[in-house]
Amino acid sequence: MTRLDPLVEGYLDYKKDVNKLAHGSMKDIRCSLRRVIRLMQQVRPDTPLWKLSFEDFLRYVELEREAQASPATINKNITHTRGLLEYAWRSGRTDRNVLKGFFLKDGEQRTPPRSLTLEEAKVLIEACPRSTAEERRDRTIVLLLYGCGLRNGELCGLNVQHVSTERRELSVMKAKGDKPRIVPVPDAVYTELLAYLHDRGGKRGPLFRTWAKKKRLAIKDVGNVVLLAVKRAGLPNDIKPKTLRHSFATHLMDRGVDLGVIASLMGHRSPQETGVYLHVLPSRMERAVSTLDPGEAS
Repeated sequence: MTRLDPLVEGYLDYKKDVNKLAHGSMKDIRCSLRRVIRLMQQVRPDTPLWKLSFEDFLRYVELEREAQASPATINKNITHTRGLLEYAWRSGRTDRNVLKGFFLKDGEQRTPPRSLTLEEAKVLIEACPRSTAEERRDRTIVLLLYGCGLRNGELCGLNVQHVSTERRELSVMKAKGDKPRIVPVPDAVYTELLAYLHDRGGKRGPLFRTWAKKKRLAIKDVGNVVLLAVKRAGLPNDIKPKTLRHSFATHLMDRGVDLGVIASLMGHRSPQETGVYLHVLPSRMERAVSTLDPGEAS
């Protein structure tokens, strides 16, 4: 039997000695790790598993799916690999276990979420007028959903004091799972946000509110704001607030931003939430390969 990397063999010895696993169980772990190593050589040749990024392992999942592997098989291989990475971390060979908390759900939806193209995003924003204070409010809502990747409920929960004009960032206090996070505001969005804050006036209270009764906008209200913008832009009516959030993540990933950064910006509680944006990876790989000039090697 061909021996694996010394660290992998050390991990297998550790599992056998500490967990007292039977021969069949040890063989299963070895086969799983061998398969993951073989597939990952297609992604990052000559790179040990504990040196790979979370995004690399998402590509592994995609390769398994292309091979028609079941979620149970993928989960088993991920579980064994996660154990190896934990061993590598405790051995000082890596600074973190990038697979910690990652697993696939049975029957997981494989269809990527609807995202705007860059051209659609441009058309949508250009269709948002800013002649009146109410129009500037609605335009700012669309910009924050797309430019900061906010959930509808998070945007509705923002107060004026959650906007830091000094650091140009938002403190999203009512994120999913009550996990607060800091979200930087892009320059173009920040300019529009400042104009809206000037119109709104006041230093406290709901950031977005109805113009007449000064009540906090509800999720339904924000949905109507996006629907109106979509109609003005002449875009398909299946575009919702969550579409703008998904577009934020997709366009960042398309620009090469690390999935860990995207997960942090979006307030994802677990890695698999960000994994739904795997559909961007193939196009990125194609573009990366197209930049190579074989003539340079001659």
